[in-house]
Amino acid sequence: MPYRPPLVAREFFFAEPPELHQRGPGEEGLSAVRAAEVVEAGPASVLLKARTSADEELYVDLAAVAEGVVRARLSADPAARPASERITEMVHAGTYDRAKVSVEGGTVTVDAGPVRAVATLATWSLRYEDASGRTLVAQNPGEQDISGRLRTLPFGRSLVDGEPAAYHESFTCPPDEAFAGFGERFAPLNARGQRPVIWNFDAFGSESIRAYKNVPLYLSDRGYAVLVNSGAPVEFDMAQATHGAVEIVAPDEVLEYFVLDAPGPLEFLERFDALTCRPVLPPKWAFGTWISSGFFRDSQDRVMDRAKKIRERGIPCDVLHLDTFWQHEPHWSDLQWDPAAFPEPEKMLADLAEQGFKVCLWMNSYISHKSPVFAEGDSKGYFLKNAAGETYVADTWNGSHEPGGIVDFTNPDAVEWWKELLRGPLRAGAAAYKTDFAEGVPFDSVAHNGMTGTELHNVYTLLYNDAVCEVTREINGHELVWARSSYLGGQRHAAQWSGDVQTTWAGLGGTIRGGISHGLSGIPYWSHDTGGFNGRPSDELYIRWAQFGALSPLLRYHGTTTREPWEFSEQAERLAVESLELRYSLAPYLYSAAVRSARTGEPMLRGLNVDTPDDPIAWTADQEYRLGRDLLVAPVNDPSGRRKVYLPRGRWIDFWTKEVVEGGRYVDTEHGLETFPLYVRYGAIIPRVEPGQTLGDEPFEAITLEVWGAPEEGLTLSDVDGDTVITVETVSETVALVARGPADIASVSVIEVAGKPTKVELERE
Repeated sequence: MPYRPPLVAREFFFAEPPELHQRGPGEEGLSAVRAAEVVEAGPASVLLKARTSADEELYVDLAAVAEGVVRARLSADPAARPASERITEMVHAGTYDRAKVSVEGGTVTVDAGPVRAVATLATWSLRYEDASGRTLVAQNPGEQDISGRLRTLPFGRSLVDGEPAAYHESFTCPPDEAFAGFGERFAPLNARGQRPVIWNFDAFGSESIRAYKNVPLYLSDRGYAVLVNSGAPVEFDMAQATHGAVEIVAPDEVLEYFVLDAPGPLEFLERFDALTCRPVLPPKWAFGTWISSGFFRDSQDRVMDRAKKIRERGIPCDVLHLDTFWQHEPHWSDLQWDPAAFPEPEKMLADLAEQGFKVCLWMNSYISHKSPVFAEGDSKGYFLKNAAGETYVADTWNGSHEPGGIVDFTNPDAVEWWKELLRGPLRAGAAAYKTDFAEGVPFDSVAHNGMTGTELHNVYTLLYNDAVCEVTREINGHELVWARSSYLGGQRHAAQWSGDVQTTWAGLGGTIRGGISHGLSGIPYWSHDTGGFNGRPSDELYIRWAQFGALSPLLRYHGTTTREPWEFSEQAERLAVESLELRYSLAPYLYSAAVRSARTGEPMLRGLNVDTPDDPIAWTADQEYRLGRDLLVAPVNDPSGRRKVYLPRGRWIDFWTKEVVEGGRYVDTEHGLETFPLYVRYGAIIPRVEPGQTLGDEPFEAITLEVWGAPEEGLTLSDVDGDTVITVETVSETVALVARGPADIASVSVIEVAGKPTKVELERE
């Protein structure tokens, strides 16, 4: 575990990972691979028997599992698989039919086209090359200090009292190599010098390295990525112990990792999705505004009053979120309406639907010991157990609410029982669930299928969200959940938000980092608590967060106190609504980007390295992002209103002033509360509409194509009725935008910028 500073408890969460044994001076236990011999070679793989420094026999399996993807596996048994596969398969490796395997002169090569593994056998070494023979990354034999003590663990495993403790791998890294990934990380984007522990935490904000959503992968600016297939608390040391090496420690039954060819994030995400799954596109209405009750005692009358005010005040909104208090307080989360506060939920939901509102309900997978539903689940054995075989009644709320049982999703009967609880509110008219928590499986708990809490902890969230998705699809025909925790393959759950961020400028900045990092880890549909979660924001912070939220993939206002715009100053409400109107006007652009993400895996909220991976600054610029391909957003993250914004190479247009700015450099900006740094890529065509009260589910009407500069390429405009392809044809000084498809394109608007076309016409085919 990371170093714990004295006097201040760094972590308060009760479900912490078990710490690995720390080997004392002179203590034996290292079993590093020293040599190997071929046992079996096939058309796409080779199995090697390795001899270690502890005179053990281990097995190394190298395989080309897809174009540009090589799998490496180290275990004591060739049939061993990650413990998580006892309940879920997160990686679906195949076989590359054009693979080449060769064994020549003591060297084994497994070629997957753009990447290949090259191992020497007599004196063990392993490196990964691209198709030209350039080394992408090579194993490190273990870094030692001046006294001969190991700083990093080489390829092999460690034993404690003769029993396996963990497998490990180390790679040599150049001093300027940059890394990104690991899920929703609130730390600096370039993970070099960090030590991520892949363990889902109730992170209590966005200001630390703890994360709600971990993904055991990283992407390098050297053109490769590494994905570890494990649900265990894998530890990555990203050149922290020594600047010369990256170390991976996996306390699992096998070390299984994949090296992916990744000349850039787009290529990496394409390969990553092929190994795991494609993102699930949320329904169209989900890209509208979500407004929450906040974490205070709610009621049916208050919900209806909130809906009335939203419509009367002209606030664009598609979803009302009801947080915890739709249920009776001591009974969270038994999925039963509080009859006193919500006497007629079906009527309320029907009335809201008539006003154009969908409704999302909060829930989690912990059931308070005070609820009658807990007694039923306890009697049937539907919760995780302790070592004595009794229900593990856990303090999953860290003392702020009643302890409860944790639904055991390894028990098929428990899953069906729990899914039936979910059906009632959906049948009454609710559209979706916010799936809160799920980071609280204690390492010393025991599951129905025999898995330990350590083995189950990370993948538990996948089982939890799978069950909610299944019921939501059954009742409502879509798979949207609004999830706080996630893990490897979690892009199948459509929507995630950044958790309980602090209502501070630091919380805002950390949240921006989390969105960028999560997008690079395979999750395109992401959001955050606009305004911050914990505490009440100042008007100024509320406005700045509203601007950030409006130009995020998904948008929800939520916090411990109200985030309703009319509860702030007149200026704050006006500017928040203007931000929402900007979002709704850009809805065709946003939805097209969302559809593209579902098809390709590319993020909607894009770190600058997504589109310019060869730019070193793009791997560190984590307070700005591209939204889709054509907008660059730099939220104001300081009360001064000043921002230093890096513009990638090319030309950019200031959205507000229409000034054309040359990129490849930083620009100094200063914005009053009315505006914020927002740039349009020169030559972009941005589809927009008049903002309405809702996005709804119908195709967009009366789309205007805004031309920002001289366009050289067209776009694909996606909607619920299909794609419209718009191409650019230039004859003399006339630019023709030729549209083929069903979109209702009403007009073209040429923005007044330097170098704009003399004439632009719209043609239909």
